Amino acid sequence: MPNIVLFSGSSHQDLSQRVADRLGLELGKVVTKKFSNQETSVEIGESVRGEDVYIIQSGCGEINDNLMELLIMINACKIASSSRVTAVIPCFPYARQDKKDKSRAPISAKLVANMLSVAGADHIITMDLHASQIQGFFDIPVDNLYAEPAVLQWIRENISEWRNCIIVSPDAGGAKRVTSIADRLNVEFALIHKERKKANEVDRMVLVGDVKDRVAILVDDMADTCGTICHAADKLLSAGATKVYAILTHGIFSGPAISRINNAAFEAVVVTNTIPQEDKMKHCSKIQVIDISMILAEAIRRTHNGESVSYLFSHVPL
Repeated sequence: MPNIVLFSGSSHQDLSQRVADRLGLELGKVVTKKFSNQETSVEIGESVRGEDVYIIQSGCGEINDNLMELLIMINACKIASSSRVTAVIPCFPYARQDKKDKSRAPISAKLVANMLSVAGADHIITMDLHASQIQGFFDIPVDNLYAEPAVLQWIRENISEWRNCIIVSPDAGGAKRVTSIADRLNVEFALIHKERKKANEVDRMVLVGDVKDRVAILVDDMADTCGTICHAADKLLSAGATKVYAILTHGIFSGPAISRINNAAFEAVVVTNTIPQEDKMKHCSKIQVIDISMILAEAIRRTHNGESVSYLFSHVPL
């Protein structure tokens, strides 16, 4: 592939390497380090003049440092005369701060969108945005890819009784995602209505739908402290579900998440590798990973060649 350069930020080197291998490219030379006063320094180690540049950086770990590093890398490529800069952000940072849910609340997702545009990004590729309206915060094209085809493939290959399963959304917000998966598998769905008193703490939950004597599969776009899905798992088991799986696109797993999963009654908690999971898998045997690097790689290849990306919304690239 001529005129394409792939750079990796420091947030998720493993994913970037997998994408590069899939495309048959070498990752571009870039040195990211911190000065002693903690300012981020980026040195692009090869010419990008006239090139189509892709920078892979996920919103995880030290989120603010990684976001700043991405902005600096975009700007460095932009002012080094690259023809186009695409930010590949598997897990979009600040995506949950996307509306004024109370007075004087910031809409930080919009601020991040503005920062990316001002830094010089011409195009964004991301995955399972928390709310797809975030695409409208940008004035540049955004490709919001879905993990759904990979999730469907995992369910069919790893859950032997998937024909007798029920797909469950742990909150009303994810109902659309869940109905889509249930339709594709031709099974039923249920949802759990929850009320929050404050962020990261769930107050009470109500199950809508019948899960008795079925395998319940919880599907959500992200799990952070895992309070919601662990509560939901207990609710499903007490309502008569035989087994409970959880499938999540972004496994953030901060704070008490790992100990909660270990104590909960999940058969497996399946996440994609939009966020690095190696350390967490050491502490929790229930976590399994779906590799989505081929979806990102194919999106990059199609974008670079000027082909349609919509094939990826319903198919896993071979």
